[in-house]
Amino acid sequence: MLLTRFIAILLLSFSISACSWFADKLPAPDIPEQQLYEEAILAMDLNDWELALEKLQLLEARYPFGRYSEQAQLELIYAYFSNYEPEAARAAADRFIRLHPNHENIDYAYYLKGLTAFEQDRSWISSYLPVDESKRDPGAALDSFESFNQLVTRYPDSQFAPDAQKRMVYLKNRLAAYEVHVARYYIKRGAYVAAVNRGRYVVENMQETPSLADALGVQVEAYTLLGRQQLAADTLAVLQENFPAYQYTPAYKAEKTLLDAATFDLFSDSEDAPPPVAVTAQSVPKPDRSWFSKLTFGLFDDEESEAKAE
Repeated sequence: MLLTRFIAILLLSFSISACSWFADKLPAPDIPEQQLYEEAILAMDLNDWELALEKLQLLEARYPFGRYSEQAQLELIYAYFSNYEPEAARAAADRFIRLHPNHENIDYAYYLKGLTAFEQDRSWISSYLPVDESKRDPGAALDSFESFNQLVTRYPDSQFAPDAQKRMVYLKNRLAAYEVHVARYYIKRGAYVAAVNRGRYVVENMQETPSLADALGVQVEAYTLLGRQQLAADTLAVLQENFPAYQYTPAYKAEKTLLDAATFDLFSDSEDAPPPVAVTAQSVPKPDRSWFSKLTFGLFDDEESEAKAE
């Protein structure tokens, strides 16, 4: 009898505790689709992006073919963008474009995709500090330009096309400046052919950018260093014809000699940041002077050159 009572009490205790254990695991009651959508929109109006994302994701999961499904997917892109989740926003945009290629608001998806990469390219540091954008990785800028270009090309009458075109101008200027920066780096590294190719790319594809003159100047310098005097002269003629007042700072700098390092450049005629000079075929730095010339402060340069000539 006592054993029976003990078993009955044990079973009752187990059943009560089981209810508490599994209470949190019970499925949440179904929320109507319209209610979920309205709650998500309300959260977006209040800038509560975490709650908005939660509602939109729940709506998409429970009603994948519902009345608000497509609109929820579109709103999801903007919610990710506003919540500073660029990778998720771009993935959501790609998914919407892939699933709904003929949607009436697909231009908005392209615009948000481009805008996400645009803001990703402009780091918060550049908003407060004078960061040289031409030296930063242009990966996000390229993605943004491609998305905006697709929008403008496929949907020229879109209400987002004018803003996309303005942003494309900025992005093109930024990409051209980056190409020139890389070309100058190649010159410093002695890769003159690669520098010419970078400059030529800007000249052929980005003629309307402010970096066009710099690209021509880089080509003049690289051609001169390669010993291609005729090509350098032809490019220089184009540069002077289109930008007569332009001045170019050579990128080439001869390597320091042992004497320069030992004397802390006391006898060196090169500077870390040479002043701007008019671009001519002769503006490219000459090879280093001899040790004798530096030690004698150039007093016997003429005699030395005459001796070499003899």
